[in-house]
This record gives sequence, structure tokens and C-alpha cells, in this order.
Amino acid sequence: MSSLATIQYLAASGEEGGFVPPSILEFFPPAIFSTDFFEINRIHMVRIIAAVVLITLFMMAAKRAKLVPGRGQNIAEIALDFVRVNIAEEILGHNARKYVPMLTTMFFAILAFNITGVIPLLNIASTSLVAMPVVLALWTYVVYLTSGVKKFGFVKYLKNSLFPPGVPWFLYFLITPIEILQVFLFRPLTLALRLTANMIAGHLLLVLCFSATNFFIFEASGALKGMAAVSLAAGLGFTLFEILVAALQAYVFTLLTAVYISLAIEEEH
Repeated sequence: MSSLATIQYLAASGEEGGFVPPSILEFFPPAIFSTDFFEINRIHMVRIIAAVVLITLFMMAAKRAKLVPGRGQNIAEIALDFVRVNIAEEILGHNARKYVPMLTTMFFAILAFNITGVIPLLNIASTSLVAMPVVLALWTYVVYLTSGVKKFGFVKYLKNSLFPPGVPWFLYFLITPIEILQVFLFRPLTLALRLTANMIAGHLLLVLCFSATNFFIFEASGALKGMAAVSLAAGLGFTLFEILVAALQAYVFTLLTAVYISLAIEEEH
């Protein structure tokens, strides 16, 4: 299950003896194709594959939609209703309909880009490089700011966001700077960093376990070969855990996006 890049790296290092654990270089693979202006590497290819598969699945479900749904249509409708009901309507109430397309797209895109970390031959989450989470976080950032300004106007939106009602005036000297950082920096920053950090950690754990299995089987001697069973079991366990994390991070990111939009368009916070 380890990526080919990691196996080759470890094999080359193994010539000098000893096990070499995976490094952060795993997230900066060499270019498959490059020009003076851009390049395509393994992670870019994984993103393209995930996007194509996701779009194809939903196009197939929409194209074959019937009044009496089949199994595939049922699955698609349950998945779509999960975002609409449990995220959009739960958080945004009567304002949900306007934001359902965005939240649905965001949830399934993040899920698809996360789940590639446990798919054989892909073996890396597209969101493990910060650029993709930053783009998604900026999407959230722009939408909740523009939604608040569009509803209240620029001045009133700033007042609602930065000067919470019911607070003694002298506390604004403390609270308002914190609110400025939260609204304009911490919200998008924490969204991007949380997603990236979880995907990096998960990938490194999986690569460590399966590369250790490879090492114990082919390079270790004597009783150490038995440790391959331990590292393999750990790798399979972390694979199941990573699937859970992939879905959970998609849910958390989308849920917080809905929460931030709700905070922006509410009358009072």
C-alpha cells in the first residue's frame, strides 16, 4: 500500500543499511510533465483523477434518475440529503437553500480528495498539500464575508461582527482586536491548516507502517521478520482510521463553513 515513490526511496536508502522512515519529501514528488509556467506531478494527477471520478459518478446518477430510484440513485440521494439536511438546513435554517450547492460541492470534493490517500496506486490525499485546502478556505472566506456585507452593508456587518452587543464598552478594547483576527484571519487559516495537518499525519502513518512491513519482510533477519505482521496489522488499522478521518474532515470543514456563513448573516452574534 506504500507509494511507489516511497518504496523506491527506501530501497535506495536501504543499500546503505537500515530502515529509513518516510519524510516530508513524499509530498513534493518530481514532475511528470513541466514547462516554464507550470508542472504536473503525481499529486496533481491524483487530484485530476479524483475530480473526474467524482464528476462522472454524479453525472451517471443524474442521467439515470428515475421516479422510482434504483440502488445507485438511492445512494446518491442519501448522500446529497445528508449535506442538505444535516449541515445546510441544520445550521442555516431558512437560508439553507441558497448555500446548498456550495456546501454539497465542498463536502464531496474534500471527501474525494481525502479518500485518495487510501486508494491503491494513488496512495496520497490531494489535500495533504496546503494549496488545495487554502483554495477551499478562501472560498469559504469570500462567501461568508460577501454574504454578510450583502445583507447588512459594509459598516453594519463590521459592527455586528466586531462589536458584540451587550458587552460593556471598555471591553471592546480587548474583544474587538480578537474578533478582527478571528473573522479575517483565524477562521480561514484554521480551516486550511486543520485539513492539511490531518491528511499529512495520516499519510505519514500509513507509509511508515507499510514501508516497515516491506523492510521487515525483505531486509530484516531472524526474529525481526515476525514484526512484519505487527506493522501490517497496524497499517490496516490505520487505513480504516484514515477512511474515518477523510470523511470526518470533509464533514467538519463543510460544517464550519455553514457556521461561519450563519454567523455572517445573523442579525446578532
